[in-house]
Amino acid sequence: MSEDENVNALSRGEVLSSILSPDQNRSRDEPAIAANISAQLSHMGLDTWSISVIRRLRDAIGRIKPERIIEIGGGIGHRSAWIFDLIEQDDWQPIRYDIVENGAKFGVIIHRLMTRYKAETWTKIVVGELDSLIAETNAWNAASKSGIEVGDSPIQPIADVIIVDCNGTKLAHQVEQMLPLLNSGGILFTLEPHVPAGDIDENDKAGMAAVEGFNSWINLIQSKTETYHIAFNPLFGGTLVAFLEK
Repeated sequence: MSEDENVNALSRGEVLSSILSPDQNRSRDEPAIAANISAQLSHMGLDTWSISVIRRLRDAIGRIKPERIIEIGGGIGHRSAWIFDLIEQDDWQPIRYDIVENGAKFGVIIHRLMTRYKAETWTKIVVGELDSLIAETNAWNAASKSGIEVGDSPIQPIADVIIVDCNGTKLAHQVEQMLPLLNSGGILFTLEPHVPAGDIDENDKAGMAAVEGFNSWINLIQSKTETYHIAFNPLFGGTLVAFLEK
């Protein structure tokens, strides 16, 4: 690698660290709508990323001001509410914001959130399994490049910011699927899976799946270090991880 390439690589790594630093000019309070959704999550017995992690993600997106966002694992819209609030407060809007959720009933809840923020013209709610959506998007992309008119892609084929939130057993697989959709200079954010603790019985299917999922995550990190800057940002409630292509 030349000296110029070394400097460029270093600067990209520094940019990633800067993007992940806290923005002291932003409120630390949870937006009112997000707080209401958080209460709903508790009643429904659902988990989401901690406020500390989402707040840092909000700060990062506020610095990037991406034109295209893909959020995998929208849930009932808690994290999305933070992002919508950021967009409203900063008076900017992306060209397109895809929120992907496997559960159709959650899609209905996210739709109400989208209309509350008057984001219908630039937000797309996509309900379905990610594997199928990626396969369909790749097929759309190939057909589009060949000049065939095929309508709109299931999810946008390129994005400046991608957020991946899923069960730790599937995390490595989903991150690997989504990395090729990053635009040049784009960043993928996710939450590091929990380290499996204690001895796991071989007959414990859930426990063994967690171990295999974590091992897949470690393998993913090791395989991507040569081609991506990977930053780990430990926060209360989890470690925010960011990928930026070198």
